[in-house]
Amino acid sequence: MTDTDTPRPPIALAIFLIVAGALGWWASFSLTVDKFALLENPEADLDCNFSVLVQCGKNLDSWQGAVFGFPNPLLGLGGFVAPIAVGVGLLAGARFARWFWIAFNLGIAGALGFVIWLISQSIFVLGTLCPWCMLVWTVTIPLFWIVTARNLAEGAFGPPLVAFGRGLSSWAIPVTIVSYAIVALIAQLRLDVLQYL
Repeated sequence: MTDTDTPRPPIALAIFLIVAGALGWWASFSLTVDKFALLENPEADLDCNFSVLVQCGKNLDSWQGAVFGFPNPLLGLGGFVAPIAVGVGLLAGARFARWFWIAFNLGIAGALGFVIWLISQSIFVLGTLCPWCMLVWTVTIPLFWIVTARNLAEGAFGPPLVAFGRGLSSWAIPVTIVSYAIVALIAQLRLDVLQYL
């Protein structure tokens, strides 16, 4: 195989993975720093606390903020390295095995499931919108849709789903926007967010 026969790396996907992973990692890092600040001083005035509604202190202090016995942001510090690494690998011309894409997709699906639960807890139980948490939500949702569409279209989940995956690929961004709109609508109906703007 000559250099001209080598398939071009999926640059758009690679850049998206790197940017989304970096944003998610930064949000997780910021939440971790804020958690340390609260541990040192429970009365600390966090930079992410803008109002009674928009704040991260209540989320970090809740049991929902440490579901597995340690602060949730530590999951993000480890987890968001994965899309960054995959994106850099794709830019470098790496070709990952089918099992790898499936495992990567399952990890992102798990992250989305956890994020959906955290969204419900934040809106319906805690009554707050944590800025850094919302950034994590904002990157996890498209990560799921775009990686899932890519894997379906490339046959990672079997040939019968390729056509569906190709169709979903063109709808991944609109579906992401609709997902954002659903979260925003639920937050508005439950918390009357516009009143605080």
